[in-house]
Amino acid sequence: MKTIERERYLERIKGLKDTPDIKIITGIRRAGKSNLMQCYIDYLRNNFEDANIIYIDYMDLEFEEIKEYHALHKYVEDRYDNNKKNYVFVDEVQMCEGFELAINSLYAKKKYDIYITGSNAFLLSADLATLFTGRYIQIHMFPFSFKEYCEFYKEENDKDKLFDEYFFKGGLSGSYAYNTELDRVAYITEVYETIVNRDLIQKYKLTDMQVMRQISEFLMDNISDLTSPNKVSDILISNNTNTNHVTVGKYIKYLCNAFVFYNIKRYDIRGKKYLETLDKFYICDTGMRYAILGNRNMDYGRAYENIVCIELLRRGYNVYVGKLYNKEVDFVAMKGNEKYIYRLVIIYRMKKHLKESIHHCYK
Repeated sequence: MKTIERERYLERIKGLKDTPDIKIITGIRRAGKSNLMQCYIDYLRNNFEDANIIYIDYMDLEFEEIKEYHALHKYVEDRYDNNKKNYVFVDEVQMCEGFELAINSLYAKKKYDIYITGSNAFLLSADLATLFTGRYIQIHMFPFSFKEYCEFYKEENDKDKLFDEYFFKGGLSGSYAYNTELDRVAYITEVYETIVNRDLIQKYKLTDMQVMRQISEFLMDNISDLTSPNKVSDILISNNTNTNHVTVGKYIKYLCNAFVFYNIKRYDIRGKKYLETLDKFYICDTGMRYAILGNRNMDYGRAYENIVCIELLRRGYNVYVGKLYNKEVDFVAMKGNEKYIYRLVIIYRMKKHLKESIHHCYK
């Protein structure tokens, strides 16, 4: 299958080389975590003769016998080379029982540069501080950006056409291997179903998946709308679903933990404070929204707003929904000393094609 080098992530991980942190590559399923790890391993092998690569891929039956933390620890220690710099890579680490004990022990020896990937259900931001007693740093991956999509289809020069395609196909690049829309949509649906029907059930021991699905589809159908658990539960209850705002709030949190949605809070620009009520939720990829809901209630303006939000997150900004006096500003994006205020102007064209211009001012 055709691949591209994801430069932004690769440069980030290169910059972390030989730092003491445990490097943890996170992101939604099929975002390219394993491929990034392989690209970085190739980089080390091609540029550093003193690099000793210790690599474990738990999806490979070759490593079936070390799916236990003592065995993992011994496997790595047996391959340590005192005359070289030692790099440890563990892919799908959650498949090793007690993996955190082995990783913490190896980290404590201060002689390994450690990199791991795993299922998004087992390496959640909320769990990392508990799992790893030492320092760690996340490299968070998103699906393909529009720029990466253009690079993948670089033989096509019409950017408007590419953007229209990207809107529906999305950034889960594994789907690009399929020639028909039916198969492509089936691929993305399988990714979604695996997260909702397997990962979240296994992680949180859920019993009522129907409520989870209804909440997820509601959030998909209402991307960029101000939302609260109370609002969602009231709507579900009015449709004869037996739930409450506490359950809804927990399930929304689980979906965000699995990187299906991103919770964007509100920020009062004039008062310079964060507002606690009524957040907005954006799906990780518009292709997933289309695969699950099709064209149902498709609001192109809100979907394009979703793409902009994810792109700002991809570029490393802390993103908030802005409030200035009693008016909403689409986004406040902050990074270090930078602060940008974005207002999106969406102009509709024929066949619901869109042209977007973003007007921003620097503060």
